[in-house]
Amino acid sequence: MSRQYFGTDGIRGTVGCNPITPDFVLRLGHAVGQVLRQSEPRPTVLIGKDTRVSGYMLESALEAGFASAGADVVLTGPLPTPGVAYMTRALRLSLGVVISASHNPYQDNGIKFFSADGEKLPDTWELAVESALTASPKWVDSHSLGKARRLEDARGRYIEFCKSTFAPHLSLKGLKLVVDAAHGAGYQVAPHVFHELGAEVVPVGCAPDGFNINEGVGATHPEALQAAVRVHGADYGIALDGDADRLQMVDASGRLFNGDELLYVMAADRLAQGEAVPGVVGTLMTNMAVELALHQQGVGFVRAKVGDRYVLEELNRLGWVLGGEGSGHLLALDRHTTGDGIVSALQVLQAVVRARRSLADWLEGVSLFPQKLINVRLPQGFDWQAHAPLAAAREAVETELSGRGRVLIRASGTEPVLRVMVEAQRAQDAESCARRLADSLPAAA
Repeated sequence: MSRQYFGTDGIRGTVGCNPITPDFVLRLGHAVGQVLRQSEPRPTVLIGKDTRVSGYMLESALEAGFASAGADVVLTGPLPTPGVAYMTRALRLSLGVVISASHNPYQDNGIKFFSADGEKLPDTWELAVESALTASPKWVDSHSLGKARRLEDARGRYIEFCKSTFAPHLSLKGLKLVVDAAHGAGYQVAPHVFHELGAEVVPVGCAPDGFNINEGVGATHPEALQAAVRVHGADYGIALDGDADRLQMVDASGRLFNGDELLYVMAADRLAQGEAVPGVVGTLMTNMAVELALHQQGVGFVRAKVGDRYVLEELNRLGWVLGGEGSGHLLALDRHTTGDGIVSALQVLQAVVRARRSLADWLEGVSLFPQKLINVRLPQGFDWQAHAPLAAAREAVETELSGRGRVLIRASGTEPVLRVMVEAQRAQDAESCARRLADSLPAAA
């Protein structure tokens, strides 16, 4: 059975268009409640959200759907996605639900779920929900209806959790930080975490109005953070996305550090402390320079499919704890069960403070390889995997780049194009090799 509604990170779309409508979301809550009751007679579900104006409507629809299936609901109001994961686990609840479209504009919204352990749920669970959506509803009687209550201290509990992941003998005193919460779910949490650990904090993107989430700020618009760091003379800048599970950082010079670089720093800091780091999980898009730098330190490296849920699956399979994506989804499973922008920033700052080395110093000698991406629009129905000229060109390019670059060719999941990406130590090699691969394909009429 293929998934009709769930994508790589829950269900997402434009508000007012199927499936992000109040009637569907009510049905979704009811279906999830039915699935939960197959193993638990009276489940309790935690619901958090980001700051989009549509969150009020979707929250009410979800609440009604769960109640109609006999599931109780605990509401947190705006709370980062990883905060929902933490609170679900800490309160021993049945399920965590987040109403958010992450880094998308306010016109979009979505629903994603966490298990009782605070982890992303597997495809099999999502398929069970989709199956329940096709069945007739099973409304419970009045005596069995679920109840709802609001959890007033969710933010405070989560702030304390974030602080607990930072080494207790260290402090952020003496550091001036710009903290950009993207006008999103972390606006009432992130500045407090860094301030309470001793930093001087300049908040940016902490004034949501329901419509400005991710608008020109946050991890997807790091130029706002770069400008703020320069204006305020800060040591570092921290940018989260709308639901605060992504991280980008900037140093005093305005240099931007992406998730691949920050993941390397997290691993290198642990090695410097004498901790064992058997391996790190990246994705198909992780920069090869990071892979080579880790190998030089004796650290294994495995690539998962794009998406933090697939990184998590590989980490669990291998028994490793560090992984992430260049977009800033970073995982440290001995600190949290899911990607957390605030916790990841604390891990990086911990390395800076403990070793008294700047981020630039930590990454000395790790120069990201240039990448060239070409989107090739192919004739309808064309089987690119069986195209001999492409196979021959790929073999030639991979031989030429052996040890100094790599090739990634994949079909887009959102448009009818083939993505041809080449990564090489030299930009001109990446450009010429990508062009040769693209030219081996027939163009759409």
